[in-house]
Amino acid sequence: MSQATLPTTFNVDSIRRDFPIFAKPLPKGLPLVFLDTGASAQKPQVVIDKEREVYENYYANAYRGVYRFGALVDEQLERSRATIARFLNASRPEEIIFTAGTTASINAVAQAWGRANLRAGDEVLLNEMEHHANFVPWQQ
Repeated sequence: MSQATLPTTFNVDSIRRDFPIFAKPLPKGLPLVFLDTGASAQKPQVVIDKEREVYENYYANAYRGVYRFGALVDEQLERSRATIARFLNASRPEEIIFTAGTTASINAVAQAWGRANLRAGDEVLLNEMEHHANFVPWQQ
């Protein structure tokens, strides 16, 4: 797999403007700082708009139906997979998987990669700030 190239500057304010929730003032005019994205990530406007489009026009489960809405969702999902693969500089779109969330993702990593690569006596180092969902899979 090839390496992603990072921009030379990282404009946090520019990124914050993509997220409507960060425009809402908190008491005393403080900016919102949200650090629980592993559990429930805030969404940029483009994601909110796409979700609304899907819910209003062709909502269906991906790869579960042979009807028009199902085909549209399948097509959108694969288009998203290809876009994400390009963004992450993945070799192929098939390297990108979607899960129900971070907990399901880390469980998949622990079960697949962990069982294939970790041996008795190996250690996985985590810090005390890790979310609980990242501790349990490595203890099993």
